[in-house]
Amino acid sequence: MERSVRFLLYNIRYGTGNGGRFHFPFPYAGYLRQSEQNFLKILEFIRSVNPDVLGLVEVDGGSFRTRRKCQAEMIAEQLGYHHVVETKYGFGSMAQKMPLLKAQGNAVLTRAPIVSYRHHYFDEGMKRLVIQACTEHLTIFLVHLSLTYRNRQYQLERLYRLIRAVDRPMILAGDFNVLWGMRELELFLGATGLVSANPEKKPSYPSRAPKRELDFILHSPELKVINFQVAPVTYSDHAPLICDFSM
Repeated sequence: MERSVRFLLYNIRYGTGNGGRFHFPFPYAGYLRQSEQNFLKILEFIRSVNPDVLGLVEVDGGSFRTRRKCQAEMIAEQLGYHHVVETKYGFGSMAQKMPLLKAQGNAVLTRAPIVSYRHHYFDEGMKRLVIQACTEHLTIFLVHLSLTYRNRQYQLERLYRLIRAVDRPMILAGDFNVLWGMRELELFLGATGLVSANPEKKPSYPSRAPKRELDFILHSPELKVINFQVAPVTYSDHAPLICDFSM
């Protein structure tokens, strides 16, 4: 029997907002302000989309910005999701010892129970986390790749090895930071057999006037895309991606 799955991918920038005020009175000052008001807008947007699976990049796990509350836990509690959340920096990283950075992570949330999960870590780059979460019928990988081209290529090689070990319907999603464009992923897609849910290469960054395709939802061929859109939402510097699959 076919079933449909709605997947939402969103780099929420820790809920810290977007626009000119973010860089006032100095560049990136928004990272140092409380995020409650803007995060509530993100929460209501997620509620309106009502996804079955949610991949959140740049989640605050409980810093002063959120009054020590984990954003993934707040979404899970208020909207009824199971969730996995973890800091995105590797073990032994200096970032793990810094009060603000150690709260910065990624999260997977699902309506269906999460029957198993693992946290993998790249050997290269600063952002090293790979979340692997499994529901009864689906495996989800969530990543935030390096800003450095060479590190991204090493990370894609590691992802290839992880994906090759999975023999079930799968989604690999995240902020890939492919600053050279989709051509960076051509060999990876050919080797893994994964397919982009966004064949028209619609951009998602920056959200106010998107020009670059940095965010990706890749999927195994047995998942068929019914609908795909980049939502015109500007609560973060990235626009969210919404994809409906049939299984």
